[in-house]
Amino acid sequence: MNPDLLSNYFAKHHVGRRQVLLMAGAAGAAALAGTTPASADTLDDTLFDYSDPANLSDWAPGRYGPDDQRGALNEVTPAKTASALALLRPHRDVKTYNLGELMWNGFPAVRMEPRRTYQQRLTVWGYTPPPGFQAEGGILIGVDPLGVNRVSVHEERFEAESSATHPKPLATTYQIGSQLDNLNHIGAAEYFYNGFRGPDIARGHGTTRLGSENMGPIVTRGVLLDVLGVKLARNRTEDLADPARNGKPLLRENYRITVEDIRDAMDFGGIRGLEPGDVVLFHTGWNQLLARRDPADIARWEGAKGMPGIYLREARWLARFRPAVIGGDTWALEVFGNPVNDDGAVTPVHQELLMRHGIRISESYVVSELAADRVYEFVFLVTPQYAEGATAGNTPPAALGQPRRR
Repeated sequence: MNPDLLSNYFAKHHVGRRQVLLMAGAAGAAALAGTTPASADTLDDTLFDYSDPANLSDWAPGRYGPDDQRGALNEVTPAKTASALALLRPHRDVKTYNLGELMWNGFPAVRMEPRRTYQQRLTVWGYTPPPGFQAEGGILIGVDPLGVNRVSVHEERFEAESSATHPKPLATTYQIGSQLDNLNHIGAAEYFYNGFRGPDIARGHGTTRLGSENMGPIVTRGVLLDVLGVKLARNRTEDLADPARNGKPLLRENYRITVEDIRDAMDFGGIRGLEPGDVVLFHTGWNQLLARRDPADIARWEGAKGMPGIYLREARWLARFRPAVIGGDTWALEVFGNPVNDDGAVTPVHQELLMRHGIRISESYVVSELAADRVYEFVFLVTPQYAEGATAGNTPPAALGQPRRR
């Protein structure tokens, strides 16, 4: 790494000293700053003690002030967006990638009570629908067209169901499919991001603070960490699971993605460093389990035998770079299955990132096409639901990238 070349690059793109140190990585940062950055060896998987109120001061108020509701999205400044757009080289084709999963009736979701369901129904007004339409769940409002111009109408509705804990029928949720978790989603008992308390902010419609209305449109630099690509390139078959039914490879169930794996993926993709405000996405191949809607694949996707992902050490290491979002192509980001998380903790990575650092988590993002085209840096963009008090947004994100010449 040539510090002079790096300095010229950073000056050209108006990158500040703080970003220089973070982007340069260990060797470059030491050369530019004259110091050695803290080692990942200082991080471990020790669970934080949320039961002691005295520990509240360890993470609240956060670095963005006691009233902040945006967390690390504060790092996505206009200058950050401009530098992300500068990734696209002039006079080269730009490909738009859909990072969202196709939603279909019965789309699987994490099992909870009441259930998360997705059952779309079509309403028809203005003509006679085909045989079997209503038996399939379709809703006929009327066969007569409207007005002298004989207007007909299609709209969708969502099927609701009652549950043991809530007898009133409930419909779908933003916490399904490709989603961006919000800071009001996961807490520790009554405490949430920045010290906001559940009893103070919970209302029947959602929360009065930290809701999705605080996210706004996001356009920033995206980074793909192709952990699966590294394993395939190195023939690390012991880290792979049996292929999905469509024949595509994927990381082994309960495989823990380590800090070393992250560094290897950065080297593999030519990623010089991570910056504040980035969206960091992992490629594990897990979305291939949804490709054929096969029940056996779906059971694997749900985590019947575990799921690959990061754990606390990796979350804490990534959090030092202040990315806006960390996520990937599984529904949890964090690893599931023994022996990694057999300590009795429930989704501690969600607590660590959402609650303590204000870093949002994306789930079930489809990054396989980015990996196939070897697009490891790209422009990431999404407009989450502008829904007051919501705990997530599941509008599909997109990426603008330039496939590498082969």
